[in-house]
Amino acid sequence: MLEAGCEPDEVACGTMLCGYAKWGRHKAMLSFFSAVQQRGITPPAAVFNFMISSLQKKNLHSNVIDIWNHMINNRVIPNHFTYTIVIASLVKGGHAEEAFKTFKKMKSLGFVPEEATYCLLISLSSKIENHDESFGLYDEMRSHGIIPSNFTCASLLAVYYKNEDYPKALTLFAEMKKYKITADEVIYGLIIRIYGKLGLYQEAQDTFDEIEKLGMLSGEKTYTTMAQVHMSAGNTDKALQIMELMKSKNLLCSRYAYSVMLQCYVMMGDLPSAEDTFRSLSKVELPDPVSCNDMLSLYMRQGLPEKAKEFIFQIRKHNVEFDEQLLKTVMKIYSKEGMVIDTEKLLEELSTNKIFEDSKLCQTLLMATRGTWDKLVEVENASTAFELSLTLILADGNNEKAQEILGTLIKAPNGLSVASQVLKSFAREGDISKAENLLELIMKLGCNPDESAIAHMIRLYGKQHKLRHAEKIFAALADSTRNATLLYDAMIDAYNRCGKQEEAYLFYKKVINKGSVMGPIAISMVVNALTNCGKYKEAEDVIHSTFEANVEIDTVAYNTFIKAMLSTGKLNFAASIYERMVSLKIDPSIQTYNTMISVYGRGRNLDKAVEMFNMARSKEIPLDEKAYTTMICYYGKARKIHEASTLFTKMQEEGIKPGQLCYSIMMNAYASAGSYHHEAEKVFHSMQRNGIQPDTTTYLALIRVYVMGSEYDKAEKAITSMQNGGVALSCAHFKVLLAGYAKNGCIKECERIYSDLRKVGLEPDIHCNRSMLRGYMDCGHAEEGIAFFESIRESVERDKFILSMAVHLYRSAGMELKAEEVLRSMNSLGIRFLKSLEVGAKSRIC
Repeated sequence: MLEAGCEPDEVACGTMLCGYAKWGRHKAMLSFFSAVQQRGITPPAAVFNFMISSLQKKNLHSNVIDIWNHMINNRVIPNHFTYTIVIASLVKGGHAEEAFKTFKKMKSLGFVPEEATYCLLISLSSKIENHDESFGLYDEMRSHGIIPSNFTCASLLAVYYKNEDYPKALTLFAEMKKYKITADEVIYGLIIRIYGKLGLYQEAQDTFDEIEKLGMLSGEKTYTTMAQVHMSAGNTDKALQIMELMKSKNLLCSRYAYSVMLQCYVMMGDLPSAEDTFRSLSKVELPDPVSCNDMLSLYMRQGLPEKAKEFIFQIRKHNVEFDEQLLKTVMKIYSKEGMVIDTEKLLEELSTNKIFEDSKLCQTLLMATRGTWDKLVEVENASTAFELSLTLILADGNNEKAQEILGTLIKAPNGLSVASQVLKSFAREGDISKAENLLELIMKLGCNPDESAIAHMIRLYGKQHKLRHAEKIFAALADSTRNATLLYDAMIDAYNRCGKQEEAYLFYKKVINKGSVMGPIAISMVVNALTNCGKYKEAEDVIHSTFEANVEIDTVAYNTFIKAMLSTGKLNFAASIYERMVSLKIDPSIQTYNTMISVYGRGRNLDKAVEMFNMARSKEIPLDEKAYTTMICYYGKARKIHEASTLFTKMQEEGIKPGQLCYSIMMNAYASAGSYHHEAEKVFHSMQRNGIQPDTTTYLALIRVYVMGSEYDKAEKAITSMQNGGVALSCAHFKVLLAGYAKNGCIKECERIYSDLRKVGLEPDIHCNRSMLRGYMDCGHAEEGIAFFESIRESVERDKFILSMAVHLYRSAGMELKAEEVLRSMNSLGIRFLKSLEVGAKSRIC
């Protein structure tokens, strides 16, 4: 064309550029594009789109941006496709600000961005931690009816997780299921973590099981996440099962995986297994400081300082990298053991390490070991250094040097506070000799530790049952403190720990009579202690005194007061305490509502109990299992079985898993209401499916419901199941069957059950004997009844039911003298005779 002297037009140039783009000859395309520009030819938007699309496929984002700029400069009008390609290249090329500007321009022209564009910008916003922008983009996208992709959801879930906005994360996950957006292992792993953070451990396990069924469990991260969730729940056995499963699939190979397994054994306190795991970890690569810290913590927890010291020697020998936490732990061990030379040597080594170049902890510890106390006083946050130095010197037995450190320390602005902190540390760890030594040194310098440190000392004496020592330190230092509240709390705690509840009450009275005021913690402890030891009047007096003095108390104290009055049966007073609490605008807690449900429930005021339950729900207080269980219990007692059953279902729908007690109470509700054995059976099987083993109480409820439904064979099978399962049998289980058979006149069955009771090694109690004798009397079996009474007479001297039945049986058999003898015995003992009983009342069905 050129040789023939024909000047190429826009169409010819565009065709050539599209050809180069299609063949992927990008250098030639860009060179030709440059020539086209020199001729003043501007290709149409479609050609530009072809070029930038081809360049982007090869990740040539800078070239895409250059061509985009040419388009803008030459006033070529971009379309939807152009914006989509350019925004993607701007994001991937690291031009975040320009990407958002172009995105806004695109929308201003009326173009609706694609899901891929939103996805890129949401991901970008998440990376630069502009979380509000991420959420805004997602809401905007959804307003256009665009269904998010798997990648978009993963980005948002990560943001929600970082922001601890777990409910929104779960809502998004539910949306994914609704729109059938496929979740990958990464998303499932995040959901497991979120369930763990919310304490929804069963949901986390269910999600893990779901991934396993889908065949998506491939990476170790999901296993370790599930294991960590179980550890957070305190289920170290389950965590270990997950790690063992991972090991069986040859996935246990990284340092991180071994570290998680090590944490399991450390939590369990299984030292041999922890040591084996640490050895395996060491073979993979050099152990991390967190794992080393876990091992040292385990050694110290198990009282093995020699092993801890040997372990430190080994990790130093193998040049394990220290972090500040590991350094603190090692320093605490060295300090406790008085290892001055080792401390100095370690700090000198670490001071040349780049990691600790800017470490204030390391530098201040070095100053402390070198004895430059005056310089150390000037350093901010040097308290840890002083604390470890004091511990080290005191453990080394060098009181003179300790006195020197203290003298310098106390001159510093916060010096006494640091010394008090060290004293608290000794007291917390139960190291009474070091605590007493330090306290004496502080007092020699004419100072007193702060209230918190004195309180810790008093509590320590209480724990060690050295009550007189606690009283002595209180008497010596209480008057010199500005605020004695902490000391009052500690003294009451000490009295309670030593089992001296009456002395605690006398101490309370003494403080009050002096005109001093105790805080809510001490008052709560006094009331609780008095209630627990049966001193109900004194507990009530404390409550009245507190109200009369208008002492400001918190929710916990009010809860203690209400619970105490519930225990004493003072239900009206308990209700009035709650009313006072509400009138003073003290916010009730879930414990308040739980207790008040019991107050009204025990007072047979079911409407009020329901009102309390509904009030807690209306205030969006998260209801726990106890609240539901208590409410179900009182519905059951009122025989409102429909309400109990509905609430039992509702709690499970809200993600609250019933415990053993809740299952037993639900079955008891069915038993109280009559023939609901089918429903009770379902509850029983549901309990077993959920991994909760029925106990003696559960079986008692099951037997009751079977007997109420006249399902005696099933009731007996339940007893057999208990025996086979090693669940403890009691007279109560047999008594229910005995009473049931007796009521229906099945005297032979009563005799068999009574015999079985003895065969399992139980001694029949008063209730079993009553049921047996009642059976004989109701069926008109006077002779058998008399023989039975005479066999048990010595053990039932004061039971009016059994003695009254005996009189009726003797009279029925014409044995008036015997009947009169029993009557005289009853009269002499002041036992009322029951005239209304009748021999043979059920002889028609016997």
